[in-house]
Amino acid sequence: MDLPLYWVDAFTDKVFGGNPAAVVELPAWPDDEILQKIAFENGLSETAFFVRTGEARADLRWFTPAVEVDLCGHATLATGHVLLSVLGAKAPSFVFDSKSGPLAVTRKGPLLELDFPARPAQQAKAPDALLAGLVQPPEAVFLAKTSWMCVYRTEAEVRTLSPDFRYLARVTPGRVIATAPGASCDFVSRFFAPDAGIQEDPVTGSAHCTLAPYWSSRLGKTELRALQVSRRGGELWCELAGDRVRIGGKCVLYLRGVLTA
Repeated sequence: MDLPLYWVDAFTDKVFGGNPAAVVELPAWPDDEILQKIAFENGLSETAFFVRTGEARADLRWFTPAVEVDLCGHATLATGHVLLSVLGAKAPSFVFDSKSGPLAVTRKGPLLELDFPARPAQQAKAPDALLAGLVQPPEAVFLAKTSWMCVYRTEAEVRTLSPDFRYLARVTPGRVIATAPGASCDFVSRFFAPDAGIQEDPVTGSAHCTLAPYWSSRLGKTELRALQVSRRGGELWCELAGDRVRIGGKCVLYLRGVLTA
C-alpha cells in the first residue's frame, strides 16, 4: 500500500526550526497497530493521520512513537498546511474531527490558525517526583487535564532547566510545561513528555491551551505572543476566546514522499 507522506516543520518560517511532524493521508483507517508502527518508524514527536470525509473535512488522529494522544497542535497545523498550502484545497479553512472534538485550521493572513479547546489549570501541590525531576524549583505549580504547569520567575530559568527524567517519568500525569514571562514576548515555555516517549517536545501547540488562559489572566490581555524556547525553538500567536484558544503559526514543507507500508 503506497501512501503519501509529508514532513512539515510547524510553528516556524524556516526549515530545521519549529517542531517537525509527519502527515499521512489514508484512504480508510487500518488497524491501530499499523498506525503505531508507522509513527515509531518515523521517529518524530508526532505523526498525524487523516482520512477525508468531505470537501473541507477529515478525521484526524495523532501518534507519538509510543502512544496515541488526544490532542496535538503542531501536527494539526502541519496537516492544515498540507491540505491548504501544499495540496491547494480551495476552502479557506479545514475542520478535523478528533478525540478532542472538531478542530479548525484557518488561513489568517501569513499564518495558519488553530481553533482548540481551552484547558485551564488549577493551582496544585507538586508531587515530590515532579520537583526532583525539575531540579530547579518553580514559583508555582498548576494541574491541567493532561499536564502540570510549572511557573518560573524569568525566561533564563526556563531556558537553563536540565530535568532529571528518571524522576519526571514517575509523575502522573507525565507531561510537564515550564513557563515564565518572556524578555521579548509575552511568555516562554518548554514541554517535557516522558510518558509519551518524548523527553522534550520542540514546540507544543496543545500546551498553549493551558498556557494562554493562565497568561491572559495574569497579563490582562487576550492576544499573546509566545516563544517555545527549546533547542529548535518556535513562535506562536495565541488568542483566548471564551472556552477556546486560537493558536497561530507558520509552517514549512521539508520533505514529501511515498510510504510503502
